[in-house]
Amino acid sequence: MDKFNIGTLNNISQVGLGRLTDKYELTEDIDTAHGVVVRSFKMHDMDFSDNLLAIGRAGAGVNNIPLDRCADEGIVVFNAPGANSNAVKELVISAMIVGARNICEGVAWTNTLEGDVAGQVEKGKKQFAGTEISGKTLGVIGLGAIGAKVANAAHALGMNIVGNSVVIHPILTAPCEMYDDISEMVKVCDYITIHVPSLPETKGMINKALIDNMKEGAIILNFARPDLVVNEDILAGLESGKLRKYLTDLPSEDLVGKTGVIATPHLGASTAEAEENCAAMAVDELMDYLEKGTIRNSVNFPAVELPAKEGFKKVSILFKCELDVEAAVKAAYGSVDDVCVGKSRSEYGAAIALVPADASGELSGEGILRVREL
Repeated sequence: MDKFNIGTLNNISQVGLGRLTDKYELTEDIDTAHGVVVRSFKMHDMDFSDNLLAIGRAGAGVNNIPLDRCADEGIVVFNAPGANSNAVKELVISAMIVGARNICEGVAWTNTLEGDVAGQVEKGKKQFAGTEISGKTLGVIGLGAIGAKVANAAHALGMNIVGNSVVIHPILTAPCEMYDDISEMVKVCDYITIHVPSLPETKGMINKALIDNMKEGAIILNFARPDLVVNEDILAGLESGKLRKYLTDLPSEDLVGKTGVIATPHLGASTAEAEENCAAMAVDELMDYLEKGTIRNSVNFPAVELPAKEGFKKVSILFKCELDVEAAVKAAYGSVDDVCVGKSRSEYGAAIALVPADASGELSGEGILRVREL
């Protein structure tokens, strides 16, 4: 293919789109697009044309994209994990300080003052006296790209760090005592911050049973996903005094305006830098897949990569995992130099095969979702 058409949904950073080479053209007609870059646009009700090969989400969450339907139609969906991690880290750290020092409450009170403001401030400021975070213990649930950066930053500010995580990102440099049991970890924490995806095993993980194990006056931060916490249990903990504050970037009807809740309007990735980083990563992933068949950071197909080789052409294959893809490639093309099959954790698989440049063949039939010769 000489040219690939790229469509956009939402306003996408020009820094990211500027990475497109002369092999690409932007199009407003999504039906002609071979790749689409999207942020928050809800795609569940969209019909996808046969031209669409890939979707790049300029961010981490993909709940606005129908992943299984895309996979069934041979459309690879990418996201941009870690590209907004610094922005989220900074918001979490600032929220922790805001909560510790009662800044929101103090600002709201100050804005009501009239007359002798200076005099009223001196008399009234003691009601907003807070605590320092230095010397306190922060428990980090999930030490991926975001959680590890939060841990490092908090330690640099004098906090003690404890953690619980299935995978630990190599960027973690802060001393961190690890706990296998979260219910034991929270007993020592002044602050608990959550940085895990929404999965069946993580939904509702911050609940009454866990809160009962926490220190009196603990502060919980949730800048990850709304369904990781049970809101009614959070509110009950605040009302009883077991919890001091609940800080979240994920407001909902039952949280807004409640005493002890400080909610920001989903600002985690809302910085110019994060939007640029996410768009750039999404665009790079799309180009690598469209031109080379390389899959990195896909949320519905496994990672796969195979270098080009002189005298051979690449065949990119998306398939259902019950298919013996290597046998299918050999049956279709005869001579095969190499086949790289991605390690799949779902029913959907991806592979790249190197076959002679002059080889002709046709991969089709049950289990084959999409085949492209590159």
